[in-house]
Amino acid sequence: MSSSSLSTGGSAARYNIRIAIIYFLSELALTNEGKFKQNIIRSSTTRNKMYQPPSLLDAWIKENNNLVNKWKDRGNDALIRDQDQTHLRLSSDEFCTFLEKIQGIPPLVDHTRLELTVVYNSCVCITAQSQFSEAELLLKQAITRALQEMVDDQNTSNPLVWWRSVLRSVESTELKPCVLHLLCLQWAVWLATCQLKTMQNFKDELFCLVETLSTGVGEDKKGQAGSSDFPLPLIDPRMLSEQLQICTAIAQGAERLAEGWSSEALSDLQTAPSLSAPRTLVAYTHLLSGSCLVHMNRPQMALQCFRKALETDSQSVCALYQSMLIYRQMGNTQAEIQALRLLHSTLMLPCTTEPALPGTHLLSQSLLLCSQSVSHLLWVPSALSVLHTLAQKCVLHRRVSEGVEYYLDLLAALHSENQHAVQTEVPPLPRMPELYLETGAALLMAQQPADCMALCDEVISSTLELLPEKVVLKEPEERCEAETTGCVEGEEQAEMLLWTAAAYLLQGHCYTHLKDWKQSITHYTRCINLLVRVRFKKSGFPPQIPSSDLVSKKGTDLCILQRLKGLSLCGRGISYAQTDQLREALRDLQLSLNALPECVGAGLWCGEALWRLGRRLEAAACWKKTWSATTQSSEESLSIYLLEPQTGPSLDSAELRHRIQEHGILSA
Repeated sequence: MSSSSLSTGGSAARYNIRIAIIYFLSELALTNEGKFKQNIIRSSTTRNKMYQPPSLLDAWIKENNNLVNKWKDRGNDALIRDQDQTHLRLSSDEFCTFLEKIQGIPPLVDHTRLELTVVYNSCVCITAQSQFSEAELLLKQAITRALQEMVDDQNTSNPLVWWRSVLRSVESTELKPCVLHLLCLQWAVWLATCQLKTMQNFKDELFCLVETLSTGVGEDKKGQAGSSDFPLPLIDPRMLSEQLQICTAIAQGAERLAEGWSSEALSDLQTAPSLSAPRTLVAYTHLLSGSCLVHMNRPQMALQCFRKALETDSQSVCALYQSMLIYRQMGNTQAEIQALRLLHSTLMLPCTTEPALPGTHLLSQSLLLCSQSVSHLLWVPSALSVLHTLAQKCVLHRRVSEGVEYYLDLLAALHSENQHAVQTEVPPLPRMPELYLETGAALLMAQQPADCMALCDEVISSTLELLPEKVVLKEPEERCEAETTGCVEGEEQAEMLLWTAAAYLLQGHCYTHLKDWKQSITHYTRCINLLVRVRFKKSGFPPQIPSSDLVSKKGTDLCILQRLKGLSLCGRGISYAQTDQLREALRDLQLSLNALPECVGAGLWCGEALWRLGRRLEAAACWKKTWSATTQSSEESLSIYLLEPQTGPSLDSAELRHRIQEHGILSA
């Protein structure tokens, strides 16, 4: 090959290489330019996202959540919790004002969900203030606006038909969770307004509501995580639904029990699902079960239920009270007194309410469980009433020293209590003079006659100058008629006269205990002189001197009058017998038996007076009649100062029988 041709070939090769290099560089430049442009576009997009202003929806969600968190912060402050009602009204106003501000937003899903959450929070505050009709109206208006034409029965007046239509409309929509939350509040309103039949007719839907909320079906995951871009509810709907379920079971069970369907109520309670609930509510279910068993005449099983209630909630005063009633019915006095003592101690503890389920404290148990049946189930007497009963029981069952202490504690508490509060006790306590007399009688039984006389002096000094010269007792029918017409002055005077007479009676007992027969006769006589001022007026007849056959009911003024008359005549007759004034003694003792035939002391001492007067056959007959008498007055229904005295001279029945045997007149 020639050099020229070689040169020409090398030039062509170099040319081709140059062309290839230029092409490669051109392609590289184009590629870099494309990447550069793409980077510029990407950077611009990033900057646009970074500086995009927040939406109005996000701002409103944040405002709702701030209101919710502000309330929760208040709830954690013990000092502020005492002012809950004030802060509740403020929060209610804030949510309602906020709701008015957002109600013009477009009907998009996120917007509607925000609005329904704010409606939920507003209704929680409104319901917590017992404004139930306002809450129901707001619920219906909000759901109607949110669903617009989706609900078939918009204009129906039947709430169950309307709610069923609403639930069908949202079954497959993103609004279902919000609507279910609002249904929880409707349930709370039904329960708080005692619409038990409505809930019973809607029980399937309510059961499905609890199931759906408990499993979290349809809930937004962001909301469950507490995300700041999701509207927060003021009360956890799942916790609220569980609280509503157990409260509904309690309310319906109490209603069935009140209607006499105790076995059905017990069956419903036993088949009810086990829920996480405050100890107080769980204790209520045990209490209700025990009450059903009481009505089914199964006291031992009822006691087991009441014990479970106490184990669940150590301050369940209702369970203690019901246990005490069972012990009383069974005649177990020692257990009854122990239960009364525990009940009084528990009632005297500072009121400590267990916190509700987390996030449900706004809708309290007292708000949801307000039916008469539940109130009757949970009713217990006041601490003062329990203390009075405890004092009486101890004295009547030979625990006198304890009874005296309880009576003195009761008087001290009454002197320090607001008198208006004392007058509104249920059941009502005896009036102060009567409590003084009961305490005095207990002191005398405890061998403290001087203290007894001092209390009696207090009664006499406060009533003696107010006593009329004549008192007329009327039949119960006429007495009720007088009370309705406002003519109760005569009844007040009769009570004061009986109190004063009882004070003289107790002082007579005190002097008998001290064996000061002269003073005892004087005070028994003062008692008798007051009692003879009383006349009894039977319908259609003029006033007459009362007699024992007119006493038809214990506890009435006529019954008290006859007991005071019989006891004072008996006491004076015994005092006469101690001073050998046997004829006067026999007269008073026979009059005592006429006024109070069941007076054992009068019967025994009447026989003693007859025996010492030489009338031994009559004495034996009198003693035999007294021993064989089956008429026994119930001491439980009598005030302590109306009981026969345990102090003073007494006769031994065994000795009297031996005396009769010695003289061979036992068969007389």
